[in-house]
Amino acid sequence: MASVVYVVDDDRSILASLESLLASEGYEVLTFDSAQAFLDAPARKTPGCLVLDVRLRGTSGLEFQRELRRRGNPTPVVFITGHGDVPMSVAAMKAGAIEFLLKPFRDQDLLDAVRNGIELDRARRSADSQMFELRERYAAMTPREREIMPLVASGLMNKQIASSLQLSEVTVKVHRAQIMQKLKARTLADLVRISDRLSGDTGKE
Repeated sequence: MASVVYVVDDDRSILASLESLLASEGYEVLTFDSAQAFLDAPARKTPGCLVLDVRLRGTSGLEFQRELRRRGNPTPVVFITGHGDVPMSVAAMKAGAIEFLLKPFRDQDLLDAVRNGIELDRARRSADSQMFELRERYAAMTPREREIMPLVASGLMNKQIASSLQLSEVTVKVHRAQIMQKLKARTLADLVRISDRLSGDTGKE
């Protein structure tokens, strides 16, 4: 799958140098000389990584990182700086940065960080897609099936569920089969994993 690297730095020579380096590795590279320019650009659906200078005119890199999180933008961030210190790097990492590189850094260190960031973003997008499909399957279930599903996942037998909900055992058996089919769960273990994911998901209906 294609990937993109965003570079935000107010030093145009740095932008040109990083663009050349990253493009030589086959990445699509988009450069911006300010945080606002990045925010004004159309959003991309391609897995990516953001290479961000800590010191920018106007908004600092750390402030920009916080703004991205407020906007719900989870793109992995690799910080670069010529003026870093320990508290700054700690703050960046606590806020979710995956790497903090001091200039001059080795090209390979940056390439390794970018590769890691893109893989993390690709994995997140895949997980988000799977979660979306799971929500769609859950939404297709009837209210009764949603009521029975956690009881099945907890390990209760059909007879126990029937007694708890005052249903016939045959009715529970039918609902159980429908639940497994709609959620594409082949085994009880599959259903338990699916139930755990849905119980921790705030996006389901």
